[in-house]
Formats: sequence, C-alpha cells, structure tokens
Amino acid sequence: MSGYPPEFRESIKIIEETREERLKITPPRVPLEEKEELLRKFHPDYKKEAKRQIKIGAGKGEYAPHEVANLLEAHSFLYMNALSNGVEIDLEDPDFDVDVLIIGGGGGGATAALWALYNGIPADRILLATKLRFGDANTKMAQGGIQAADREYDSPIIHFLDVMRGGHYTNDPDLVRILVTSAPFIIKWLEELGVMFDKEPDGTMIEVSGGGTSRLRMHSAGDYTGLEIMRTLMDEVLNREIRVLEFSPAVELLTDDEGNIAGAVLMNLETEQYLVVRAKSTVLTTGGFGRLHIQGFQTTNHYGATMDGVVLAYRVGAEIRDLDSVQYHPTGAAWPLQIAGQLVTEKVRSLGAQLVNTAGEAFVYPLEPRDIVAAAIIRECEERKKGVITPVGTCGVWLDSPMIEIIRGEGTIERYLPAMLRQFRRFGIDIRKEPILVYPTLHYQNGGIKINTNAQVLGNGGRPIGNLFAAGEVTGGVHGKNRLMGNSLLEITVFGRIAGINAAKNARNTNVGKLSLKHVYRWEEMLKEAGIETNVVAPMILPDYKGDIKFR
Repeated sequence: MSGYPPEFRESIKIIEETREERLKITPPRVPLEEKEELLRKFHPDYKKEAKRQIKIGAGKGEYAPHEVANLLEAHSFLYMNALSNGVEIDLEDPDFDVDVLIIGGGGGGATAALWALYNGIPADRILLATKLRFGDANTKMAQGGIQAADREYDSPIIHFLDVMRGGHYTNDPDLVRILVTSAPFIIKWLEELGVMFDKEPDGTMIEVSGGGTSRLRMHSAGDYTGLEIMRTLMDEVLNREIRVLEFSPAVELLTDDEGNIAGAVLMNLETEQYLVVRAKSTVLTTGGFGRLHIQGFQTTNHYGATMDGVVLAYRVGAEIRDLDSVQYHPTGAAWPLQIAGQLVTEKVRSLGAQLVNTAGEAFVYPLEPRDIVAAAIIRECEERKKGVITPVGTCGVWLDSPMIEIIRGEGTIERYLPAMLRQFRRFGIDIRKEPILVYPTLHYQNGGIKINTNAQVLGNGGRPIGNLFAAGEVTGGVHGKNRLMGNSLLEITVFGRIAGINAAKNARNTNVGKLSLKHVYRWEEMLKEAGIETNVVAPMILPDYKGDIKFR
C-alpha cells in the first residue's frame, strides 16, 4: 500500500498517463537569455528583504542573510558564558599542547589530519576536535558522487570551465584551478585507501553526469558516496592513531602576543568544561550553515551545521566572501513529512528521472545547474500554480523516478540508488513504481572565509592570518555563487590535503607566544562602538528548535 495520502492519487495518475509521451522528448532547457530573469524572480538569493549589510568586522558592508548576519554580529559565546561572569580560563597551563589542531570531524578534517601525518607530524602531536562524534558531518550525507576529469574525452580544463560557468564566473579561478587539476590524484588516493567506487565488471570506473557538467565525470559508490569516503577516511585516521576528541566544539580561537593564531578554547558538551589547546597550526574544517534554516527552508544538513568556523575566524579578522549566496538543492523530500528536506540525490535525475508538474509536463531540463532547477521548481509552485499541495499546506513537484527503470532496465534503482530506495520504502513508497514529491531544500553554504591556494585564511588586505588554515564548506571562493554536484566531496579532500600539508610545514617553523583572548574583549568593544544591541551569542553550537521556525 502506498505511503502517499489519497489526495495525491489523481496527480500520480496524470504522471503515469503522460510518461510514455514524455519518454519521447527532452525536457526544455532554460534559454541563456532567460536564466538571469528566472533566478531574479524566483531564487531565494534574490530576495533583498531577506538580507542586510554587516555592520562590523572585516566584512563590514557585505550583504548576508539575516540569520548569518545575526551570528557575525553576535556576542562571543565564551565571553557571555565565562569571561564576563568571572570564570577563569587558564591559558598558562593548556590541557593540550600540539603541533596541529584540526577543528571539525568531517571529510575535510580527516583529510587534513592524514596529510599532516604524512608530512612528518607525529600522530600524538595532532589533535582532531569535533563537535559531535567523529564523522558526524555533511560528508556522510553526500550521496551523488565526486567529480574528476580522468577520461580521454575529458580534461581538467573542461572541468574548470564547467565549474566557472556553474558559479556564474564569480569563483576564484586560482582555487578552481587547484580543485580540478588535483581531482584525478584524489580519486586515485581514495581508491588506494579503500573507497569502493562503482565499476564495470572489467574494473573500469563507472562515471555519470551531473547538473551543469558537460562530461561524464561523476565517480560514485551507489548513492552512499560520501558515507563510503568518510568510512575510509575514519578508518585511516583511527588506524594511524591520530588523537580524536569528540563532543568538544571550539568556542573561541586563541591568539598569541604577536596576534597569530595559537590554538583554541574547546568546550566539553557533556561536562561544559572548557579545554585550552595550544597549537602551532590550526585548521578550520567546520562545514556550513544549513541548520540556520535560511528563509525558513528545510535542510539536508547534519545537526551541527551552524557556521561555527566562520564566526570564529571572523572575530580574529578573517575576510569573507559570497555569504549572500545559498545553495538550495532542487530536490529535497517534500513528502513524507518525517523526512522533509532530506536530500533526494541529483543522481536520480542523472539516471533519467524527470521533474513533472501536476499537468504532467516536464517543465525543466533536470540537469541544469542547481540554482536554475531550484528556481524553476519554485516558479511551478508559486507563479504557475502547478505544484502538488500537501495536507499541511506545503508544495512540491513530482520527480518521476520510475522512468529510470523504463530507460535503463529493471534493477537499476536497487543497484545505483539503494539509499533512496530504502529511505522511501520505510514510509511505504516504492520509488521504482511511484514518483517522489520534491521541493528545494537548503543544502550548501556557497561562501565563507577567504583562503589562498595554500589554504591559509586571509585577513584584511588579503594577508594570511598567522598559523590559521581552512578547508571545505567553511571557506568561500571555490564555487562562487553556485556549486556543481560532485565538487563538495572533491573540495574537502583537495583542500583538506593542502591544509594538512601546509599546516605541517608551518608547525615545523613556528613557536607560538603567550596565549591570549584579547581579541574577544576587543570584539565586545567593537559591538558597543557600532551600536549593535543583540542577545545572540555565537558560535551557536547546536540549533535551537524551541523558537517559531516556519518551514516552507
């Protein structure tokens, strides 16, 4: 028996009746001259009332969503919960003294830890501190694949052009060059570590398409690609006996008497004890801001995605970019409500599923870049009124997944989309026989703190902040205003590797001075000088769902 409510049956019947005719046509591409208008009218990034200018810090004058600006203009968590109440943080006797501190336990952090180890830092001189459990990160939730131009008909140059075009040419080209030229090596490294990529019987890598790409270059492991990569990286970190500290998010960076970064203050979530870590190099790999639920969107992100690293870096002078740009994945689950917002991987569309409205029309080419497809779905719901209204008043369109097996043969979904099949089967929906109701969901933080090609965090004037590195979603520049599928898993491994290598080099040539929290007191003074009155403290650490969040 189907898990869809009875009122959906008539709409599903139309999808079934129009399927044969739709199999004969290619859904319409959005003409180049119409793309900007589509985005301007329907993509959430273009809602001016949803953003404001930041009033303080290195990004003063930059625009950001209100939810982001609130955290960038917030009081320091450590100041409000400890320093202002007379709680003493003992900086003279650190709890940990290491060469390399990595803050964040996803794929970027694990990669950075390994490459610091490979470059001569002993395992007991590396500390990986993570907010939740090791591996609780968006990496595990990435499904579709990882891009790499490693076929004769492809090249890093073509990959470069795809990335730049997908990001509307706002990307940092130097970072993109590093991304695409490193990709073939990263695939080889991951495979050697034990990642089980999909292959043909003869051992040839299976590579599929992704939205906005001009070649088949998506390497995957079913639709568990991120989970498989994270499994392998975690095994390597633990087998190499690198120290991992769980349930210990960073609540503030430390500086020394020369203004360089000298480690961080962590907080044990179970005991609320503060832990001081002195480090010669510090690497931020804390991920993005999905759990801020920008504009009330549901999210694909894990529970700890609250933009901590951006906040911490911003208070020590890091420059930011593109934080006004949010990626809404076009296909988040719109039904059942128990999984609303969870990812329906782009791989479903790359295998042949079409996006269809209530009239049975395939209204957009399913592998346009993500921002275009998301805007087109919102248009169907808001302007054309051809979306499916759920019993709770939300809207969605149909992703016609049964087309996959019609096109590619019975068993394709079970082989290539086992996670999707199981996810919906739990609620009585068989995606081999019934379509999936979808709506855009908050997926990715396109922007973040600025870095250079050495993964050094940049401060005022583009100068590196001493001893501070970053990789992954916490940073901005690689993707510009829009990320293409398969480049997030690539980014965390490419730049995690670069951050680990350079953090190791830096640590061998660095002696940190006297630990200090002077920048925290200065930050509080700056808030007063700017006339900012707020009861928000940051980092948020974990989302607060006691408030009145109205989801779309």
